[in-house]
Amino acid sequence: MIFESHAHYEDERFKEDQKELLESFPLNGIGYVVNVSSSIDTIKKTLELTSQYQFIYGAVGIHPEMAEEITDESLSFIKESAIKSKIVSIGEIGLDYYWDEPGRPIQKKAFEQQIDLAKELSLPMIIHSRDAAKDTLDIMNSCKAEEAGGVIHCFSYSKEIAREFLNKGYYIGVGGVVTFKNGKKLREVVEYAPLESILLETDCPYMAPEPHRGTRNSSLNLTYIAKEIAKIKGIGYDKVIEVTEKNAKAMYCIE
Repeated sequence: MIFESHAHYEDERFKEDQKELLESFPLNGIGYVVNVSSSIDTIKKTLELTSQYQFIYGAVGIHPEMAEEITDESLSFIKESAIKSKIVSIGEIGLDYYWDEPGRPIQKKAFEQQIDLAKELSLPMIIHSRDAAKDTLDIMNSCKAEEAGGVIHCFSYSKEIAREFLNKGYYIGVGGVVTFKNGKKLREVVEYAPLESILLETDCPYMAPEPHRGTRNSSLNLTYIAKEIAKIKGIGYDKVIEVTEKNAKAMYCIE
């Protein structure tokens, strides 16, 4: 079965047809979905989805763009949410330097606090890192992030930087960018990284792969990503599905 390791089905863009879309997944070979939070509000919505659908699991955390939401109270709420049934990760957390706000010190502190929480709860992390490779690695080193493990979601760096994360035992999240004409850097990472270190993801509703680039993304498009990985690695499509499912189950500790 296809394992969708990173989706946002609480997003408003799924408001009109969420139920119909989600109920179509088992018939389309999608056996598992991890719905990933980014704010206090989306944590609440993710918890609702995990209770409504047997195949949906959840991740709870505060995205770097929402880092100002991190307070003692919100950290307590994340912790309370993280110990609920079917919550399998702390995420998505990390650093995003594409925008100037929130300020970098605020993002760094929120990242460090949530790494500590992941370690305390023995949960893997979903790490968002954009234009911030050095600071991401520095914080992961200082906080001993390898003790929790996890995935670098929507990987966007070179294969040399990929090596640094892989050496920590982290997985590489591969999504629609691998199908883009300008996705050469990610294709090089996919060629370099062992298949046993790759997770399939869409980050939907964002980042739809070719031939649907620019439209609302969904887990139904994971087949395009898997086919591109198979092509790059010179292996069968079914092998990609089998191994990435095994990888995701291992990381998220799903039987």
